[in-house]
Amino acid sequence: MDSDELNRFIESWGSMGILWGINRSMARIHAFLLISEKPVDSEEISTSLNISRGNTSMCLKELRNWGVIQRVNISGDRRDFYTAEPDTWKMLYRIALGRKTREFDPALHALRHLLAETDTAESEKVHERLTQIEEILTTMDHFIDRFLENEEKSKTILGFFKNFAPR
Repeated sequence: MDSDELNRFIESWGSMGILWGINRSMARIHAFLLISEKPVDSEEISTSLNISRGNTSMCLKELRNWGVIQRVNISGDRRDFYTAEPDTWKMLYRIALGRKTREFDPALHALRHLLAETDTAESEKVHERLTQIEEILTTMDHFIDRFLENEEKSKTILGFFKNFAPR
């Protein structure tokens, strides 16, 4: 593979990671592991991406918590090596589940509490607007919960919607 293309992918994945709510370094490390054919140790990651060892270590720990990378052992070597989750669907499913849990659920919870505390007599327009948002988000929440109920169901639902995607 062309190293310029690999670097563009790593940087693009890093930028996209920000949209997912993860820091750029973490996303760049994930991209690096996605394109690595063999397990890589933290020193190689740190050096290749020009990221401090401490930041690399923290990012690897967080990526493991997300379940999108794995720590592996290589016989005869005491270092820890890392590899991307080999099952692409499982990786994307875990990202979606993590984002819902970390971002969507708390936002919906906060909105519901705000609605409960909003004095409708004082601000009827605001209350109505927030109620509409809550209704839409609740509908989305039910759909997302069904979609993320389990990996196989998610694959089936996505396969169904794939038929409607433009080619």
